[in-house]
Amino acid sequence: MASLKQMSALSPLQIWLLAARPKTLPAAAAPVVVGTAVAFSENVFALLPAMAALLGSLLIQIGTNFANDVFDFKKGADTTERLGPLRVTQAGLLTPNQVMAGMWLTFGLASLIGLYLVWVGGWPIVVIGLLSIASGIAYTGGPFPLGYNGLGDLFVFIFFGLFAVTGTYYVQAGTISPAALWAAIPIGLLATAILVVNNLRDIDTDRAAGKKTLAVRFGTRAAQLEYILLLSLSYLIPLLMWLTGLESAWLLLTWLSLPLTRPLLTMIFNEKGRPLNAALAGTARLELLYAFLFSVGLIGGRFF
Repeated sequence: MASLKQMSALSPLQIWLLAARPKTLPAAAAPVVVGTAVAFSENVFALLPAMAALLGSLLIQIGTNFANDVFDFKKGADTTERLGPLRVTQAGLLTPNQVMAGMWLTFGLASLIGLYLVWVGGWPIVVIGLLSIASGIAYTGGPFPLGYNGLGDLFVFIFFGLFAVTGTYYVQAGTISPAALWAAIPIGLLATAILVVNNLRDIDTDRAAGKKTLAVRFGTRAAQLEYILLLSLSYLIPLLMWLTGLESAWLLLTWLSLPLTRPLLTMIFNEKGRPLNAALAGTARLELLYAFLFSVGLIGGRFF
């Protein structure tokens, strides 16, 4: 945790970068990379829609981070006992009103990009875009915050997996292929695994704040088993895609990332509290590497 002296020396740009939480952005980039790889492998790749999808996804993630920062502070979930990365509202680096303004500005920019994607993809993009922004706010805000009622895992799987991958593919192809649907599943599972580590780390502080994540509801062991299940299914999907003839054996390149899971599992079962920040960062790196290998496998299977 940064000292008061270190925090006071931060520039406004550095403070806003802290609020944006750039280490979370791989979870927003990975599904766009995979969705674009599916499009490329099926000869429907379109550069501008792909770039717009990436930028829009990153902006929605940043806007959601701003929302979490301010709403968790207002609900009392962020205190001096916080174990995760610094939150700027709780630390007093920005006021709640400033962070709220940043949230609306970021979602506004995402909406402008969305106008182009709507022009390309039509009304389905309107639905996905509005739901993504609304859910980003509702994750910690509103009368029934998803993250406080055990729905965070489902939210992440849907929006950082199913919607993000298939939406990226759709704005390039104008339809959704079976490969795009299958590809969305492991990416959503790995994004959910990141959240499971976060909730496992914060289980005590979340319980004290009345934040009823699945880890709080069902306990530490259930969260550890959920993490194993999510990773296991992520590596099973490429095998199933190959065995069913949907993709080639190239997709098994994803298994090259398996060695990264061993230290993560060790930490999940042997650490608690702040040391789990290393597992959080490691799971995010795993998702990004997995997405890269999955993409290479898709393209390699089509062209080699």
